[in-house]
Amino acid sequence: METTFLGEPVVIERIGTDGDRKRVIELIRSLDGEVDAFGMGGIDRYIYVNRRRYTFREAEKIAQAAKRTPILDGSGLKNTLERIVVERLLEHPEVQLRGKKVLLVSAVDRFGMAEALVQAGCEVVFGDLIFALGLPIPIRTLSTLERLAKVTAPLLTKLPISFLYPTGKNQEMIRSKYERFYREADVIAGDFHFIRRYLPENISGKVILTNTVTQEDIALLSSRGAHLLVTTTPQFDGRSFGTNVMEALLVALENRKADLRAEDYCRLLEQLGFEPYIQRLSSSGV
Repeated sequence: METTFLGEPVVIERIGTDGDRKRVIELIRSLDGEVDAFGMGGIDRYIYVNRRRYTFREAEKIAQAAKRTPILDGSGLKNTLERIVVERLLEHPEVQLRGKKVLLVSAVDRFGMAEALVQAGCEVVFGDLIFALGLPIPIRTLSTLERLAKVTAPLLTKLPISFLYPTGKNQEMIRSKYERFYREADVIAGDFHFIRRYLPENISGKVILTNTVTQEDIALLSSRGAHLLVTTTPQFDGRSFGTNVMEALLVALENRKADLRAEDYCRLLEQLGFEPYIQRLSSSGV
């Protein structure tokens, strides 16, 4: 797609490989130096827990295929953007996020959001063990999350990403499990593929806080009764792009500077006039 972003004409192209890592590496090598930035989708390069950063070995091998063009997974922007989103939703008349019960399906890939929700007085269940490992064990404090991450993250980041995250055709599958965690929450937040993974037939009245949704995803949420959809990234032509795409765009516009800091992202988001996108899906609220 072609659009204008911060006054500059840009071309955004999404190329899928159905989870084929070899094909991804070939594509990156063929386009390296020909494009201004890559957005690495479907896989995290880094996850953060507090000030500790963990690197996925599989993602690092992919990223190393780019020698001249910066490659971004969205983790840098995510930590800034999603804190801002939470702050703007605290007293929003339709959302009123402060103090709500929140299911955050994965906190290690959204630690900024996790911290901001806790600071806002939300009662948060971190679903990292549930949605990544299939273990029905809710995590209820950031300190517990940190302790678990110190033990498990160095090991888990060495595994193929498909062991932890739905890829390729698996992204289309919905399994009926863990319904009680959805039912107990007012707000279901985080990566949409994780949200979709065990999405119940009835999520009446729920607020969905996510990004990277298509028109088909919106129709799915609406058919199952979701009340509001809040996306943390802007909408283009009926879909929101992931933070990896947005981070790549901002880096490209900053002349390929891949080491943007939080203040750089804040400045660029202010120039963009950023506001979270809110769409009413049904009349029933929590």
